[in-house]
Amino acid sequence: MIEFKWRKYNRAIHRDLGYFFFAMSLIYGISGVAINHLNDWNPNYIITNTPIELGRSISTNISKEGVLEILDQHGEKGNYKKYYFPNTETLKVFLDGGSVLINMNTGSGNIEKLRRRPILHSMNFLHYNPGSWWVWFSDFYAISLVFLAITGLFILRGKNGITRRGAWLTIAGIIVPIIFLSWPLIKVLYLKLL
Repeated sequence: MIEFKWRKYNRAIHRDLGYFFFAMSLIYGISGVAINHLNDWNPNYIITNTPIELGRSISTNISKEGVLEILDQHGEKGNYKKYYFPNTETLKVFLDGGSVLINMNTGSGNIEKLRRRPILHSMNFLHYNPGSWWVWFSDFYAISLVFLAITGLFILRGKNGITRRGAWLTIAGIIVPIIFLSWPLIKVLYLKLL
């Protein structure tokens, strides 16, 4: 009887999926960290704000030429798109890649410019599943991660394998999400005991 060499196939599946999804793992890992910190920064765009002072007030009947003259003084004339008045005290000018907001009473304002973050913007775009074909590919990747996790358990034998050191690390890795998911219940029970 021929013995089935499951460890050989286990290593081969783990190795080949690891190679094939190397780029996807980097994309999802890096963009995942970036997206996790949305409250700390904008992972897609670099936003710059430049304060401006006109030194005079602006009339509500300012013409397009007047707006272009203001933009020309700040090097933004070529980026002009359109302007409007969101309220009686504010002039908003849309630029290619940004906008200008000016208080018409004081003449003070701000130029806000947006620029895509190189590489990271594209990674985040892929992380958000941009189309149906990508959804299928990312589903295949997600299922493959399950195979990578399971096959990875059985790569090593002996003291570092799943029956010894690997078992303890696997159990620790399982406990962390259980604690996180149970934390609200633990807090409620703790407060009731006080």
